[in-house]
Amino acid sequence: MTGLLDHVGELGRPARLLFVHAHPDDETLATGVALAHHVARGDEVHVLTCTLGEEGEVIPADLAHLEGADGDPLAAHRLGELRRAMDVLGVTLHLLGPGPDGLPTRWRDSGMAGSPASRHPRAWAGADLADAAAAVRAVIDAVAPDVVVTYDATGGYGHPDHVRTHEATLHAVATSAEPPVLLGTVTPVSWVLEDRAWLAAHVPTDRGLVVPGEDDPFATSVVPDEVVTHEVLDPAVVGVQEEALRHHATQVVVGEGWFALSNHVVSRLAGREGYARLDPSTGRPVPRESA
Repeated sequence: MTGLLDHVGELGRPARLLFVHAHPDDETLATGVALAHHVARGDEVHVLTCTLGEEGEVIPADLAHLEGADGDPLAAHRLGELRRAMDVLGVTLHLLGPGPDGLPTRWRDSGMAGSPASRHPRAWAGADLADAAAAVRAVIDAVAPDVVVTYDATGGYGHPDHVRTHEATLHAVATSAEPPVLLGTVTPVSWVLEDRAWLAAHVPTDRGLVVPGEDDPFATSVVPDEVVTHEVLDPAVVGVQEEALRHHATQVVVGEGWFALSNHVVSRLAGREGYARLDPSTGRPVPRESA
């Protein structure tokens, strides 16, 4: 189907959707098509961001001084990027706070597994699960969404903050008085193969960019096509997604139909996203015929 709510016509009102993400830019990279698509449909769309991405790797040379600096100035900068991107997309932003000393978020970016940041007392990946879930559930209760979207159990590619976001959201939905539909971001393997072929044909090879090859490993959230229960197919919103991504300039380079992160690996902006309905009690995908 195109869209994340197959019963939207039965609601008698615009649908409400809540997308739960770990860091600024995750929302536009992973779910930007769905965000823009549902806003264009007239639905009420919300994004909850759990940390401010304090451990992000800064791409522009003129902003490199923000990375790893005392006092986490990158957090304030990325919050500004996030707010501008959300304005472009037309969604309502929520933060998982307040935090200590007036900080806008209670928890902090944990960095990659095993990094010094993972041992920080405010690291999101180390947050008590019941505490983290209660904080997410408070936002769910306030928004009362029909659909909640987050990562699959692997966090998309194994980032500890993405995994903790999945776990906290799962528990929050499972313990809600009226649990909404829960979806996880996944990509069908056929799309990945098509996108890699497109990238090889369209991305310039003289800029130090890396196009994934046919034999390169897939992200952990790449699944057999039959696992996908919901599709958002809307090439018309790619321009909106690209504009929003350009506001995340510390983390993303945007080209014509593609983007790259600090590792220079390119991904396609194809105007399509896959999702799987998740069982809130287990986090596992629900079979398509039961979704």
